[in-house]
Amino acid sequence: MGEGKGIPGWAPFDFDAAARRVDLKGHAARLKARGLVDLQQESGRVDRWVLSPDGLGWRFDFTKQLIDLAAWDGLLGLAQAADWQGARDAQFAGHPINETEGRAVLHMALRGRAEDAFAVDGKPVMEDVLSTREAFLDFADAVREGRYTTVAGGRFTHVINIGIGGSDLGPVMVHEALAPQRAKEGAPLDVRFVSNVDPFHLDQALQGCKAGSTLVVIVSKTFTTQETMANAERALGWLRNELGDQAGAHLAAVTSNVAGAAGMGIEESRVFGFGNWVGGRFSLWGPVGLAIALGSGGDAFRALLDGARAMDRHFQTADADTSVPLHMALIEIWNVNALGLTSRVVLPYAQALHRVPAYLQQAEMESNGKAVGRDGRPVRWATHPVVWGEPGTNGQHAFHQLLHQGTELHPVEFIASRRPQGTDDHMHRLLLANAIAQAEAFCVGRSEDDVRTEMTQAGHAPEVIDRVAPHRTFAGGRPSTFCLAEDLDARSLGALIAAYEHKIFLEGLLWNVFSYDQWGVELGKVLARQLLADGAEGEWTPGTRSLLEAL
Repeated sequence: MGEGKGIPGWAPFDFDAAARRVDLKGHAARLKARGLVDLQQESGRVDRWVLSPDGLGWRFDFTKQLIDLAAWDGLLGLAQAADWQGARDAQFAGHPINETEGRAVLHMALRGRAEDAFAVDGKPVMEDVLSTREAFLDFADAVREGRYTTVAGGRFTHVINIGIGGSDLGPVMVHEALAPQRAKEGAPLDVRFVSNVDPFHLDQALQGCKAGSTLVVIVSKTFTTQETMANAERALGWLRNELGDQAGAHLAAVTSNVAGAAGMGIEESRVFGFGNWVGGRFSLWGPVGLAIALGSGGDAFRALLDGARAMDRHFQTADADTSVPLHMALIEIWNVNALGLTSRVVLPYAQALHRVPAYLQQAEMESNGKAVGRDGRPVRWATHPVVWGEPGTNGQHAFHQLLHQGTELHPVEFIASRRPQGTDDHMHRLLLANAIAQAEAFCVGRSEDDVRTEMTQAGHAPEVIDRVAPHRTFAGGRPSTFCLAEDLDARSLGALIAAYEHKIFLEGLLWNVFSYDQWGVELGKVLARQLLADGAEGEWTPGTRSLLEAL
């Protein structure tokens, strides 16, 4: 491990040495001294720092980031030293860049077309991808249209999707994001998601459902995921209480373990698998997205894939100065490693995108939350920041106080749509006004002189002004990016998610970490099984032993 196994463009990368060569922190010090407000006066700033690639449906505005052309040149020097284009091509060529597991990383093939000719170890994969895609989308539409019926010959009314991690966060995020489309077109199925092993989660999902009209989808690549299988066994028992030996007809599975699914009574025609070159948190584009198709239909799912593929093509062909994923990645690296910022706030000003922050938490933090480099040595630089957030305008009445006047800077990412998703244009304009105003306020702040002038004009006494004015002052200089869609439909959503995926890839490359394993997730699972087996008699720390004794 650590030598890239001869993979072109995939050698270990010394980020620290490269950052010193391009004087990354020196550029940052000069820009901090200059200030974000002053940067707004640069001629041509909008032309340079707003990207609107054709066919993607998005406008990415980086003008309010604390960055200039000199900083960009340094960042681009880093990317070129890491051979970002060669590494990108290695990924798309199906090389095993997930070295700790010996796997390719080719989720892009799941949204590909026959002519894209994706291959792993020289073996073409698109025939299998396309046949699986048609199979699970046909099944989804058959359920929606009543062609696949309940054991009693009726229509299904509810779907319970059981998964966890990438088998839940991606599908539920997209399902929620497409709610406005379903509201306009109608939806024959009520799709619900269960992930938590807490029994209340399944209890809650089953409320109002009848086993005789409910389809349960079990999503587990191995059919051994502890939490998922515990929920699946319980859901199967619920079905059997009413349907007996026919309960399997109300089950579908997304897994590579056909035999395991058969053990639950699921016929192979309702078992949909995918290759080991697809990581869980990047898998919504294939059969893991079955619940998305059940909720919104096969056409919407195909539009989602088309948008993601368009971003893939952009990433493969755009030059450095116009590449959206490269800007997203390098600006975050700038904020983390040059400016020393430790979190990023994601603010979707669209209620339907309320699960995007949670989705990105897994996609980004599970991928690049690493402290060991691709060379097997501890890294000497910060890697991924904490990702958090809530929809606007809710966040304005919660944590924006800290964002505006707290002691630390937290870069902000706004996501919004020019066209309304709801039925009231005036309310949508109010929503957008709030988003744009927040971005402006984060950038420019408000000086104490301005506060004093306003308070004087309002008739406040001098002693009141002296006491209150410092508290009403905003320092500004808070960096942000504004992502504006023309319309938040399935296609534009696909493009946005794919942009984040490519951002993750580039950041892992430069930070010199393996983005596509997740060994940190495993230890807790191992210990949980050991706790169940050994109880308080095991070799535990005193606090853990006392907790077990208290149960």
